[in-house]
Amino acid sequence: MTLRTETTTSPTTPAARAVSPTSPASVTESASARGGVSYSGLLERVRYEGAYPTRERAEESVRSVLAALGRQLVGDERVDLAARLPVEAALVFTAQVPATAPLTGWEFVKDLARRTGGSPATTRWDVGAVLAPVARLAGPELVDRVIGQLPSGYALLFGRAELAPRRRAARPANPIADRGAA
Repeated sequence: MTLRTETTTSPTTPAARAVSPTSPASVTESASARGGVSYSGLLERVRYEGAYPTRERAEESVRSVLAALGRQLVGDERVDLAARLPVEAALVFTAQVPATAPLTGWEFVKDLARRTGGSPATTRWDVGAVLAPVARLAGPELVDRVIGQLPSGYALLFGRAELAPRRRAARPANPIADRGAA
């Protein structure tokens, strides 16, 4: 399946070209100017991935999953991911205040299920249906960085294998004792 992107034509009159930054035409042009897929294209991809009956159902999943992810990511990864999303999706993602302690992948799904009133199984489906196209938009390098920042369990949510638990690089408590052991 190919992603459909929206294109706009330039109006011929100066008055018609004066578009406010929040108008739909401006948002569509912004998505195209960013070199990414349009919001409509993202919704169609999520609708296909999730086998949702309507575009509205796909949009509901996109909004809830991106808001939840926005509560988990911080720093450069958050900024870089927002820059690769369509404007409408980036606004939902960045409107969230990051949590003080990130959730594991399973906790993320359970928290989202609680917030949306869904079951953990259907919520896990929704998360995968949204994060798979988001991962394609982000690219493998950024997805690696995002997964590296988050606790265990997110690789599967992004459609990747997590074969071994990750160990975060920790600073030795006593560098002198560690040198003596080597």
